[in-house]
Amino acid sequence: MAAPSDPMKPSVPISYPITDLETLISRAYFDSFHYPFNISSVPLPAASVVTPPRRRILVCHDFKGGYTDDDKWVQGGTNADAYAIWHWYLMDVFVYFSHHLVTLPPPGWTNAAHTHGVKVLGTFITEWGKGREICNTLLETTESARTYAERLAELADMLGFDGWLLNMEVSLHPQQIPILKEFVGHLTQTVHNVVPGSLVIWYDSVTMDGKLDYQNQLNEKNKPFFDLCDGIFCNYGWKENYPKDSGTVAGDRRFDVYMGIDVWGRGTYGGGQWNTVVSLDVLKNDDVSAAIFGPGWVYETQQLPDFQTAQNRWWCLVEKSWEVLQSYPNILPFYSNFDQGHGNHYSVGGFRLVDSSWNNMSCQGFQPVLDCKESSQSSMLVFNNFEDASYIGGGSITCKGSLNINDIFLTRLFLGQLTLEQSVSLNYYVKSDGNSLMGLKLSFSSNLNRITQVLLLPEAELPMGQLTSKYDRIILAQRSYRKDLFLGSDWVQYESSITMNGYTLTDIGLLCYFKKPVEVNTSLCNKTTARIADESAYNASLGLIRLQISGQSIEFPSANSWITQGENISWSSNNKGLRTVSLKINWKLKAGTSQAFVAYNIYVQKISNDINKRDYSTASTAEFLATTKAGVYYISALEVPSGVTNLILVIQVCAVDGTSQDLDKSPTYQLAVEGQ
Repeated sequence: MAAPSDPMKPSVPISYPITDLETLISRAYFDSFHYPFNISSVPLPAASVVTPPRRRILVCHDFKGGYTDDDKWVQGGTNADAYAIWHWYLMDVFVYFSHHLVTLPPPGWTNAAHTHGVKVLGTFITEWGKGREICNTLLETTESARTYAERLAELADMLGFDGWLLNMEVSLHPQQIPILKEFVGHLTQTVHNVVPGSLVIWYDSVTMDGKLDYQNQLNEKNKPFFDLCDGIFCNYGWKENYPKDSGTVAGDRRFDVYMGIDVWGRGTYGGGQWNTVVSLDVLKNDDVSAAIFGPGWVYETQQLPDFQTAQNRWWCLVEKSWEVLQSYPNILPFYSNFDQGHGNHYSVGGFRLVDSSWNNMSCQGFQPVLDCKESSQSSMLVFNNFEDASYIGGGSITCKGSLNINDIFLTRLFLGQLTLEQSVSLNYYVKSDGNSLMGLKLSFSSNLNRITQVLLLPEAELPMGQLTSKYDRIILAQRSYRKDLFLGSDWVQYESSITMNGYTLTDIGLLCYFKKPVEVNTSLCNKTTARIADESAYNASLGLIRLQISGQSIEFPSANSWITQGENISWSSNNKGLRTVSLKINWKLKAGTSQAFVAYNIYVQKISNDINKRDYSTASTAEFLATTKAGVYYISALEVPSGVTNLILVIQVCAVDGTSQDLDKSPTYQLAVEGQ
């Protein structure tokens, strides 16, 4: 995808690559109208800055050439079935890849990856005849190579991603190799200076003699490039002994060797596709890292029965080979609404505010680490539910199926690494058929490696004693009524607190059971009736879970603590004869920024009377427009009915713990309707 015909002209923001060296060297991208919308808003967590000293998984997305209709729209699109990744806990590095010269990761991918502690790289690629011409300019002098490297480092810094994959897939003159080495080394050093924890990964392509000759391993022909950066992505045609040999060549940097696996199976060891695990097992045994290329194969080839099921199954095979690599929660506060960043509706506080399809990867919450089980292995299904009403966003976790009346069903929800130093409050939101209950199972480890199992259960009616006796503690969660729970919502909130100072929370599980057993007079029923009484239909959904330090809550700044601005205001008329307005709105705290506020819901009030006579409730008159994690939003062709004299744009501030500011107390931007 090329840049817009006029990048300076206001339009619906998109993400796009840089396709020529002139645009790169001139820094023209930063003058684009689209630039501020492409800055990722979720920083890499401090705990993820240092690359872990173990074998790792790098994932290179390579989906249909990049910048598809599904992810180029940085404020979100309309395709609920858009390609996405949500198994972030099974990787360490994500590369957004395309065949354009400079591939800049769309902010939605960076935001989703950073949420889960995964680093994100862009791609710098030269290939074919045009790539050779580009390299002649890039490598003309040592000074030119250093300048272009500095431009790439600046892009990573300004857009908030974590470095580069270098794919120099051309033949070069041997005299250009020393300058190429200068480019690699200077880029690595420069990006390290400006982006903590950043990475530069070299792709196994051109060799030290200037030939385009894939080695499929680390050896003397490509190791000089490896020595100048943070790792090598070896090509896919490796043989069984290559990973071990490459690890030997790397020495104490064996984990910086990423052996390529093409999921499409093109010449890759083991054949890729559903056999990707064959190559992963070899790399695991040889203790080197993996580079998985093209996992979108599952989506593009329409693997049955559907994308959700097939994607979960494919990544489950990865987990069975390499196990979970990312752990969360690992810091407080922690909350998840289980949103995958797409859906057929959008809810806030348990009420649907949008009844149309959408996608926006920036909306992804922490993804559950659900058990890897085939549906045939259990009579209970655990799945991301996009059809029923969600609490916040477009989805929830639903447990549905048959369950013995006096049984409990337990499934994994999160694998954490959270050391507790004071009392922690937990609350979670459930919607059920009334008799189906949900509790939480918490596992804690001590310094003595002792595991303590705690059940957090709603209501006062517990499962059968023999089923809960194996747990160390049982805590009853009280039904709570909070102001963020809309009146009339079907969701019920339960909350409690726990003190386990010095212990580390390692596991959060979801416990399903019935409120009370069904009593059946067996003398008056036949065997069929008795069986039905023993096994009943279970149906409950989890909409949100929150952990925070007891007694702590995030205070929202007053509305006048924010500066709100409207720019690029443009009035027009649509084919319905209605006035429309387009504008860029941005906001920031007067006293700087705060990482406590991570998202914003945008509403509009269309006022037809004197703006000074404000005798109405914002909550009752505000119309939901969108949600964003950026401090800027572009409103395109908003309809203004006849008689409306003023528009009030309301920016509802959402905190890192999942709470949101009252609409009546939120910052606003007022716009008088032109001509009224």
